[in-house]
Amino acid sequence: MTLRAVLFDVDGTLADTEALGHRPAYNRAFRKLGLEFRWGPKLYRRLLKQPGGRERLKYYVQHYHPDLGAEQAEADACLDAWIAKVHELKSKYFRRRMRQGRVPLRPGIARIMREARSNNLKLAIVTNASLKTLKPVLKYCMGPELAAEIEVIASGEEVHCKKPAPDVYRLAMLRLGVSPDECVALEDSEMGLKAATAAGVPAVVTVNSDTLEQNFADARLVVSCLGEPGAPAALLKGSFDGPNWVTIETLKQINRKYGAAHARAA
Repeated sequence: MTLRAVLFDVDGTLADTEALGHRPAYNRAFRKLGLEFRWGPKLYRRLLKQPGGRERLKYYVQHYHPDLGAEQAEADACLDAWIAKVHELKSKYFRRRMRQGRVPLRPGIARIMREARSNNLKLAIVTNASLKTLKPVLKYCMGPELAAEIEVIASGEEVHCKKPAPDVYRLAMLRLGVSPDECVALEDSEMGLKAATAAGVPAVVTVNSDTLEQNFADARLVVSCLGEPGAPAALLKGSFDGPNWVTIETLKQINRKYGAAHARAA
């Protein structure tokens, strides 16, 4: 099997957007609206089990503030409108944080993308986020030069079911014209890993403070980050063949081993 494409998750994988961007932006929106809500790290980790921001807001209101939920939801449409209002304000503060440079790329992301392109590999973004939410990440976090290397974007708003369903991965591969055994996915969460695995794509997981304790039994490699010279990665599962960071050769080896295992199973 030959590696032809690297598929990137966004939140938590490209950058620590949850801890440094989304969670502070939610709390800022709550304060602005006069709500006595505060999402701390522990609570937010629980809410991240929901597949998107609007789903997190709805789950939080219904399970932690049912009186408010009942007040807002004489009809579901009423609650949904209120959630949309909160989410729109949160998105404004998220874009501001991105514009201010508060959310840098994680170690090794820019390097691995450039190495991939120099090896003629296709790059895709595969995310539950909306295209609107993704734009400030591309513009301010990645920058136009690196963002231009992304050939395909598949977002959660374009599919029937978000991660952990495999739909966004299948959409990305369809647009790229590649098969699962020609790809490797980069994820940070159990939800994302389940989506990649269900789509038949081997995955490397780069954990963060929100996902460290999740189940990554199906991952081919689990590391603290992709790493780079001067910022090596801590190995949590699997092995490196070479330097203490993930390289394109690392991804090619994962692709070959995954393909060989599937060929034997067949």
